Amino acid sequence: MSKNKTKILVGLSGGVDSAVALYLLKKQGFAVEAAYMKCFSENVNIKGECPWKEDRLMAYRIAAQLDVPIQTLDFQKEYHTKVVDYIFDSYQKGLTPNPDILCNNEIKFKLFLDYAQKLGFAKIATGHYARITKDKDGFHLLRGKDANKDQSYFLAGLTQKQLSLAMFPIGELDKPEVRQIAKEAELANYDRKDSQGICFIGKVDLKTFLQQKIKPKTGVIEDTDGNRLGEHQGVWYYTIGQRKGLDLPGGPWYVAEKHIKDNKIIVGRGDDAKLYTNIVQVSELHWLGQEYKLPLTATAQIRYRQAPQDVTMAPPLDKEGVKNILPLDKERLGGVTATFKKPQKGVASGQILAIYIKDELVGSGNIL
Repeated sequence: MSKNKTKILVGLSGGVDSAVALYLLKKQGFAVEAAYMKCFSENVNIKGECPWKEDRLMAYRIAAQLDVPIQTLDFQKEYHTKVVDYIFDSYQKGLTPNPDILCNNEIKFKLFLDYAQKLGFAKIATGHYARITKDKDGFHLLRGKDANKDQSYFLAGLTQKQLSLAMFPIGELDKPEVRQIAKEAELANYDRKDSQGICFIGKVDLKTFLQQKIKPKTGVIEDTDGNRLGEHQGVWYYTIGQRKGLDLPGGPWYVAEKHIKDNKIIVGRGDDAKLYTNIVQVSELHWLGQEYKLPLTATAQIRYRQAPQDVTMAPPLDKEGVKNILPLDKERLGGVTATFKKPQKGVASGQILAIYIKDELVGSGNIL
């Protein structure tokens, strides 16, 4: 094995994906070190499962197995300010935030990356299922080879500089291959379950989490015809498209609209037209590399784990265009227009719309 003196700092989470990323880089001869990012805030009572202590213990165990130096980086304060406060603020405004994307933007590929550079590391590496390529036009972010685990959506806010300094060693692998590599290498976490829930917090009941700062307030639940069906404890505890937790007879029901001022929720059944829309408006359009001219024919996702949807990105609709769209769509006007070929269910303000051309994630924007 030839020695590669390039220094790489690997974010080790305690999970099998980052463990295999570290293993592969060391096997390839890179000068690797590891870091565990402690972001869970002791000041936040999640009243749920947050195995950060077990995660850190496992990260250190993996580093010891592979004879790799490891350190703990304390980002609690920054995580609380940049992510946790953002979650509370967004839900209180009726939005549905994506903390994982913000966590990548502000913590992993900003704080962690800056720290690594200060210590003289050439790049950072994580266990994301995504790929980075380079050509004369710059760096390109591609979907991970494993379509079931592809995590490019969560990286939709990255820049050319961040892509140039990042490595995703397992992007060309599928999950079973990663597990097999870990097993053959006798890594301690080869069969450990994947983590779920809010980035760096873990699996936690969202309503319980939000109630720490957003107090319950009884409101009305109506169907799309205006019939009263029941009550809820606060509109901010629900997301557009949500089915569970409504506790209503005659369902299944889905959240179609949230009225913050009236503290009212409108629900519809699965085939209700008010659950769907063809037009989505996005603000703060961000290009990862090349800036494409509009209109642009592409595919897009309005959430993680959604199949690619045919879309046309265009400037805001003019008055003539507004006349020809549904009333619900009119409420969404204001930014760059994403017109989907097929109606989309559960479009939630505050989420991220990711734009793809084939397998490349080229841009993103905030859903209005």
